[in-house]
Amino acid sequence: MDRLKEMEAFATVVDQGGFTDAAKKMGISKSAVSKYLSSLEARLGARLLNRTTRRVSPTEIGLVYYDRACRVLNDAGEADSLVTSMQSAPSGPLRVSVATDFGVNHMSPIIGDFLSEYPDITFNMVLNNRFVELISEGFDMAIRVGEMEDSSLRSRKIAVTRKRMIASPEYFEKYGRPEKIDDLNDHMLLHYSNQSNGNVWKLTAPSGEKRHVRSAGWLTVNDGQSLLNAAKSGLGIAYLPGFLYSDALARGEVVEAMPDLPEETVGIYAVYPPGRFTQPKVRALIDFLVAHFNQCGPL
Repeated sequence: MDRLKEMEAFATVVDQGGFTDAAKKMGISKSAVSKYLSSLEARLGARLLNRTTRRVSPTEIGLVYYDRACRVLNDAGEADSLVTSMQSAPSGPLRVSVATDFGVNHMSPIIGDFLSEYPDITFNMVLNNRFVELISEGFDMAIRVGEMEDSSLRSRKIAVTRKRMIASPEYFEKYGRPEKIDDLNDHMLLHYSNQSNGNVWKLTAPSGEKRHVRSAGWLTVNDGQSLLNAAKSGLGIAYLPGFLYSDALARGEVVEAMPDLPEETVGIYAVYPPGRFTQPKVRALIDFLVAHFNQCGPL
């Protein structure tokens, strides 16, 4: 006999206080409910219900079994709902946290295409420069640039960007261009304050050696565009992703500080809460972003 049906019959009898009301609740006959209960008690080798002419109540062991049975039935119901939702069309509100610079330059221009493809989704993009707490702050997903450090979250790479050190031509005319990594200690460095590793630049020397440049810098901000503006103004050398400096580089407003250094590639990730299943609306956005940025190449 169906174990889940036995559990359901038992739990419903306890909830309803008797076989008659349980039968009505389940939409089956009273004798069918009784048959389920008898089969369950026989299989377990234990009496789960105290039966009198006036009332039915769980035994001590029945109360313990009732608590566990309710959990199993609830999990089974959630599993059914998940399968149903996984097969349904993506819909509903989608709240996404995006790094401001990436959101302005690369998310905003393509949101319309995404919503045209998924008209039943309502999109709420929150631009900020901090790592939000997805679950407690009510976000379905976040777009983050750089190394993933919170292993409790799930992530998928949607794009890559190239990081380079840049400054204005005027800065190099005034202070000279660094010829080797150690020369950076004598330069004015511009830092991004939201980096998890602080004011540390991870660079690769021409030999392939990994180097960490640590400097307090004389300007630190929490916004990439402001950092680029500072570099364009001649305030120092900034270490930025290509999607920020590429246009300024093409216009000659900035130049690379050390073009002979190996290029550093950084991943851009869609980050979402843990769990075996991914909501259709979240999966739809991630697939859309992967397809879009795969056509673009490194940003």
